[in-house]
Amino acid sequence: MQLATAAMLLVATTVAACGGGEDDGGKASAPKAPATIPELTKDPLTLSFIWFDWPPAHALEDFANAEYKKERPNATIKVNTVPNANWHDAMFTQFAARKTDFDIAILDSQHIGEAVTNGNILDLTDFVKNNIDVNAYNPYLLAAYGQFPQAETGKRDENASLYGLPLLGDTWTMIYRKDLIGDKPPQTWDQMISAAEKCQADNPGVSGLAFHQANGSDAAAVTYNTVNGVYGGNLWDAKTRKIDGVLNDAAGQEAMDVLVNKMKPLTAKGSGNWFIDEVNAAVAQGKACIAFNWIAASGGLLDPKQSTLGTSREQILDKLGFATLPSQKTNLVPLGGMGMHVSAYSPTANQAEALNFMKWFQRADVQKKWAAAGGVPSRTDALQSPEFINAGPFNQVYADSVPRMRDMWNVPEYARLVDIENTNVNAALNGAKDPKTALNDIAKEQQGVLDSSGRKGGGGL
Repeated sequence: MQLATAAMLLVATTVAACGGGEDDGGKASAPKAPATIPELTKDPLTLSFIWFDWPPAHALEDFANAEYKKERPNATIKVNTVPNANWHDAMFTQFAARKTDFDIAILDSQHIGEAVTNGNILDLTDFVKNNIDVNAYNPYLLAAYGQFPQAETGKRDENASLYGLPLLGDTWTMIYRKDLIGDKPPQTWDQMISAAEKCQADNPGVSGLAFHQANGSDAAAVTYNTVNGVYGGNLWDAKTRKIDGVLNDAAGQEAMDVLVNKMKPLTAKGSGNWFIDEVNAAVAQGKACIAFNWIAASGGLLDPKQSTLGTSREQILDKLGFATLPSQKTNLVPLGGMGMHVSAYSPTANQAEALNFMKWFQRADVQKKWAAAGGVPSRTDALQSPEFINAGPFNQVYADSVPRMRDMWNVPEYARLVDIENTNVNAALNGAKDPKTALNDIAKEQQGVLDSSGRKGGGGL
């Protein structure tokens, strides 16, 4: 396709996108990307991403400029970062103005619905059909990072539209001190709490547990959702869009009781606003017996410059073990990670470059290189490759966890739902609200958000 033709197509579809919004009953209205990649410019071009500030963002910029430039020497990759707590607003404020200084938005899976219904990102369905081997991916991951609306099972619907492609997969790993609790990780959640309790009692100055509790991004919400899943709870009934009476049923109340009354007392004083960096710091400084964190953020734990556990990677690994999350009534683990999504407001030449980058990034050989560089791939062949498994002691944890993943509600109202949950779970963890009251308040307030939206159906669980 010639560039001029592509430009006309992209402009036309972008204009058509302006009709989407809250009154359309949830119907997707994103502009369509061309099925074939338009002719690429030979002029110098900067392809800009937006993500939050964490190690994978910097790894992506370094990796892309080292590898993509071999094929597109005129292209420079810039990954703009913002604090995690500002990530959603940094993207959607620009989307609302219909003008972005980024070409590729790295969206959380829950952000997709809001971006699609407002026409903020390109519909990649035809592009994917022509350029991507969808059978190379775990269908759950492909759906999580790109499909909207998402099926209630979380699995990919071949007839549904795709608006993104995987960039980084992720889930939680349990990090445990082998030198304090032994080489064998606890197998159940109850065993984990008991081991943490004993370790804390035996080692003054070391807390039994470290986990995310902050009232920002999705920190406290993911922690509660994880415990909720492990104890057999559900976040909602996607068919009826009911949260009140589901989230706060007996299983949900047990999960909140475990989190606030059994796990919280095993954390360090002042940890009520801990997130990724604070948990990693506690582990690296030898201040936690057992911790939970996202795998993609765990690489720094092996850096002797950041750790007091050893002067070499080998010495650190003599003390640290990484395992899949313990099970209890279920074996569910949280789905993390993000996909790449093309801004509907990006210049035509940049949209073409973005599509070319995404096709390149999804190649099997590139995914294995990304894995070796510290990325967490979503292609099955890359997930099972020696390049990935041998790149980090937690990578096998991710490969083993993929069949156990559960995502949360993927609906356009996500941002308001997660704010409600973060605020109330954080309040319960910090003693500002009774746990049962906090859970009932979450259910009631989230139900109000869904009921006022006028939408039907949901997805993500």
